[in-house]
Amino acid sequence: MSKYIAVLLFSCLSLWLCAGESYCFRVYLKDKGNSGYTVDKPDAYLSERAIERRAKQGKQISVSDLPIARAYLDSLADCGGKPIVQSKWFSTVVVACADSLASEQLKRLSFVDSVKWVWKGDWETKVVARDDTSLFVPSDEPLETFYGYAEDQIKMLNGVKLHNAGYKGEGMQIAVIDAGFMNVDRISIFSSLKLLGTQNFVFPGESVFDDDDHGTKVLSCLASNVPGLMVGTAPEASYWLIKSEDSRSEYPIEEDYWAASVEFADSVGVDVITSSLGYFTYDAGELIYSQSALDGKTALISRAAHKASEKGILVFCSAGNEGNGYWEKITFPSDASDVVTVGAITEKKKKSVFSSVGLTADYRVKPDVVALGSGCCVIDSSGNIHYANGTSFSTPILAGLGVCLWQAFPELSNKEMIELLQRSSSQYNQPDAELGYGIPDVFKAYKNKSKYVARTE
Repeated sequence: MSKYIAVLLFSCLSLWLCAGESYCFRVYLKDKGNSGYTVDKPDAYLSERAIERRAKQGKQISVSDLPIARAYLDSLADCGGKPIVQSKWFSTVVVACADSLASEQLKRLSFVDSVKWVWKGDWETKVVARDDTSLFVPSDEPLETFYGYAEDQIKMLNGVKLHNAGYKGEGMQIAVIDAGFMNVDRISIFSSLKLLGTQNFVFPGESVFDDDDHGTKVLSCLASNVPGLMVGTAPEASYWLIKSEDSRSEYPIEEDYWAASVEFADSVGVDVITSSLGYFTYDAGELIYSQSALDGKTALISRAAHKASEKGILVFCSAGNEGNGYWEKITFPSDASDVVTVGAITEKKKKSVFSSVGLTADYRVKPDVVALGSGCCVIDSSGNIHYANGTSFSTPILAGLGVCLWQAFPELSNKEMIELLQRSSSQYNQPDAELGYGIPDVFKAYKNKSKYVARTE
């Protein structure tokens, strides 16, 4: 195990709490203490690829990259809890405790700034035994078209031509952060998946393939590669699959899981993150956000998305499916600046009724762009073709083609990539709160950038 992964895995310790109501507290530290790591030796906590990505984009290794001191984690544990997930970027540690009064002990530690409760409930041991490991083979009849049932969602963005130009994601690395990837390891359509690894921040040490199929459907939009049935938008890219969503309840701790997932993705050196998760309300009324918080600076998860961008990662976030609900607006972290927030449209290129709208609280354009989100072709947990609605699927459809476009112009920064996508979009000169800059034409972006590169050579 490499050193930088070993450092990260300390934040994923298994819970030892017994059954019964328990609590998790987010502890904000005054500093990170002396971890023994230094900015001049980043190979101890970042992969070579992560270091290279930053160097290529002129991103400096900073104090924010240094791990939290082990001594601090041990002191937190001595207060009757156990550190379960942490953020080195924001100097936070989530501590699980059997006693709600433990928060008072935590506050008294000299290095603790403040404490906020982020979860309560009964811990459940989650062990899923899978005796049957047989392969799921789709029952759908192949079509004559190369992209099969997914052709419309790729054509809408002019992605076929970009693929035909030779860009299908080879050499690029994508982290998919989601709720679970049920049966991906058993579905024949994923047999060619270039899997780099997995990480489960909700149930450390357990498989990401046993719980929730939302990520399965999301991944299929990107990585499927079976001509005639389904070919995704980045079929030749390599993937990290990361679980951050706890489907049993909705509490702010999931922002901590997501932030840890993003930090992990950064550390292993991914180029792109795509995430189809969003939050605005929680099971505890006092924890619910107001729309005034949609400024990209308030929610922990939104600050994590922006920080990932600062580290040189191209981040795609789903706008949310609250367009016809009481909230209506985009969800967190899609309010973050310098990320690509993706809304949903129908096959007639009209806003999907459910697609969340902008603007942000500080009047920035969101969503940035849109892609097909109504009637998207996906692969379900049984390995069959399924049609689904949601910005959850418009996001990976576009993210995959964004990956292919970046493959064509690796010299660009992540922020330059965002601008390239925006400039190629259907209403770039008149963005609005429903479609943002509109529908990207990724081949148009490719052609225009290629002409510019040719002129400057």
